[in-house]
Parts: sequence; C-alpha cells; structure tokens
Amino acid sequence: MARRRRGNKLNGWIVLDKPADMTSNAALGAVKRLVKPQKAGFAGTLDPLATGILPIGLGEATKAMAFIVDNTKTYDFTIAWGEARDTLDRDGQVTETGGATPTAPAIEAHLDDFVGTIDQVPPAFSAIKVDGRRAYDLAREGEIVELEARPVEIDSLELVEHNDVEGWSRLEMSCGAGTYVRSLARDLAEALGTLGHVSALRRTSVGPFDESQAISLEKLEALSHSAPPEEIPLPVMTALADIPALAVTEGEADRVRHGQGLRLPTTQEGLVRIVRGEGLIAVAECWSGEAQPVRVFNL
Repeated sequence: MARRRRGNKLNGWIVLDKPADMTSNAALGAVKRLVKPQKAGFAGTLDPLATGILPIGLGEATKAMAFIVDNTKTYDFTIAWGEARDTLDRDGQVTETGGATPTAPAIEAHLDDFVGTIDQVPPAFSAIKVDGRRAYDLAREGEIVELEARPVEIDSLELVEHNDVEGWSRLEMSCGAGTYVRSLARDLAEALGTLGHVSALRRTSVGPFDESQAISLEKLEALSHSAPPEEIPLPVMTALADIPALAVTEGEADRVRHGQGLRLPTTQEGLVRIVRGEGLIAVAECWSGEAQPVRVFNL
C-alpha cells in the first residue's frame, strides 16, 4: 500500500520576493513551513545577498520548472568600484583595492560590448560542479577553481544611475539562462581598467513572473493564517503563459493524459500548451504534424 504524502495537496506557484541574506534553499524551507505543500521546489537560484523574484512551484507546478529556468531574467544591480572581492560580491573577502571610479560616459561606451552572445567565465564561488563537487565548496576550502568560459545571451544592459562621489553605478540587465551578474561586473570593471564587485542585486523578473505578482515572506505568513491553502498559489498555467495554447476534445485530452501523441491539422512547430476548456493537460512538442507530450499535468 502506497504511503500517503503529508501536507496540503497544492498545485501552483508562489512568486516569492526573497529577502536579502537568505539562501534560496532557506527561502524554500520558509515557504514549506508556511503553506505545508506535499511537494515544492524553486526555479533559478538567487545568491544570499540578492533579493527579488524566486518562483516556487508547488505540486504539479514542479513539472514546469524547466520552462521557467530557461526563460529570460531581468536584474537591477549595483557595482561598487575600486575594490575586488573573491566572491565577486559584497559578501566576499577583499582581494585587491585601488581601482578608480569610471565616468558614466566611459561605462556607457562599453556596455554594447556585453550585449548579445558573449563568452563568460562563471565565478569560482558558484554552484557549478567540478569533478562532482560544487565550485563554491572547493573555493571555500582554498582551492584554486578555474572554470571554462561558456556562451551566455545578454539581451540588454543599461546604466540607470551613477555616483562619482560614492563610487558606484546601478545597472539593469535582461539575459538568458546561465548568465552571472557577478561575472558581468568583474568583466566590465576589467574592460574599464579598474576593479569592481556587486554590492546590491535584485531580480525583477523570471519569464512571465514579475514584481507585480511577488509576495514577501511576511505577507505570505499573514495570508497563511487567513486564507485556505489552495487559494494562495497562482495557477500552474501562469508559468506557461508565453507558450501557445492548443485546444483539444475530451477524447484527445484523455489520450494525452496517457502519454499518447496527437495528429495535428497544421504544421505547427515547437512547444504548445494542450488545454481542455480552462484546464491544463500537458505541454507538448510539435513537429511533422504531430504533438508529443513532454510534461503531463494531473490537475
């Protein structure tokens, strides 16, 4: 006899506004304690110093994680000039000082060099695995971690605010999966002939999720005491809003629920949401006139 899962049977998304100085795992743990889901996970790790959008999937929403992680993200961040740190952010140890604060025109003149597909070396203090171990664990043990450059996509990079007196600049960036803000700050400083590290970082969107949907832990706690648990998450479908919908009959929906493909009346290519009325059935891959389910949702 199968063991019954503990917790509330919740399906959907909590778009957490993660506070500073908390790991993503700790934030997930806090959400679990408040809403007590049977299953939960987050999409796209945020550094402890970072605040902002951390999508947390509950129940069947965890099946849609891959469609969130690979989506475009936007960041608002501040670079403190004249000082390098081993973690490339304010939480690290100072490794070098003395660099000058660049001028706003000098910064703007270099931004286009970092837009498009670029090669970027991830930080040594990152979750990338090296011989089966996390790079940050090796770095904390004092080992020299050398990671290879990898291509990343930066859609836009803009200077929002600049302070010559205090020596910092605030920027906004829209980018693809795998892009490190800390590496961008390091590389921009090097291009400008100075030093720099990230002193503040906020993620303002992940795919279809943005700050208008975000909820703080404090508000989530208050809501958990006043609303039924099933009314708290956003629908699973929210994460898939940018994927075209394909409406099917009940017979076709039943076939898809059992993992079977469908013949299509069109030559549509790529991902589609298979829906029946207002209900989400699956995400499918379309090619050569067929739709084959890649994620089936039990909602």
